[in-house]
Amino acid sequence: MTFFDLERPEHAYMFAFLQADGHLAQEVGNKGRLTVELSARDAPILEEFQRLCPHNSTISYRTRTTNFKADHTSAMWTVCAREFREELQTLGLPVGRKSEIVAPPSVPFSERDYLRGLVDADGSVGRTSQDLPFVSLTTKSDAVAIFTADYADRLCGARRKLNRNKRDDVYNILFLKEAAVALATDLYYSGCLALPRKLAGADRAAAWVRPPTMGFAPPRRSWTPDEDEVILTAPSMERASEQLGRTLKSCKIRHWRLVGPKRPRVFPQR
Repeated sequence: MTFFDLERPEHAYMFAFLQADGHLAQEVGNKGRLTVELSARDAPILEEFQRLCPHNSTISYRTRTTNFKADHTSAMWTVCAREFREELQTLGLPVGRKSEIVAPPSVPFSERDYLRGLVDADGSVGRTSQDLPFVSLTTKSDAVAIFTADYADRLCGARRKLNRNKRDDVYNILFLKEAAVALATDLYYSGCLALPRKLAGADRAAAWVRPPTMGFAPPRRSWTPDEDEVILTAPSMERASEQLGRTLKSCKIRHWRLVGPKRPRVFPQR
């Protein structure tokens, strides 16, 4: 008997959340368990998962000192049913370390509910300190990053160039202003299953309206190989700027990125 129907919104959301924040352990024989541990403030979502799951499960609490906070209380949902664990594996939740290899399901699924589950587990939504709306997602998975960028592009034309950051080797995908409003409105619709605090943040993001005094940034032009050739061969950046129809500042920055900073010559000591 199967449980998950990923075309159902609550099932798609739950599966994405488990892919991001769940841990599937395999023990000797057919034993094993799925666990999801969250801050106690997010226990209501675990209670919803327990209600949806057809198998016996438990929610327990513990208080401990972490690297970030003393006396941190967390809630943990645990499911041991073999059938449930095997179905999760079939759909794409691997045993053990998974952050780099998880991917959207290969079966039909509700895309916006799936993406909301990812954002609730590994992202953020709300307003910045400058009162700008934002939606963000952090992931190590190439497939999840590509799916997120593609979904936003199809929804509102917000294209993102995907690059891992150097410090953590993860994708930090960020949407601001109108793109964030469109995503927050689409993902966090009325009556959807979501973390209450993320739902409140999405409401704040979706309510944003661009002030009349705030201008629009011009669309970015990607650099082409032919333009790079001009940058590298032009007698001066002023000439490259005239030839390419780009600002002198952008040409200088592009040249620096292509060849690196000029290093001072070091003369040998006599």
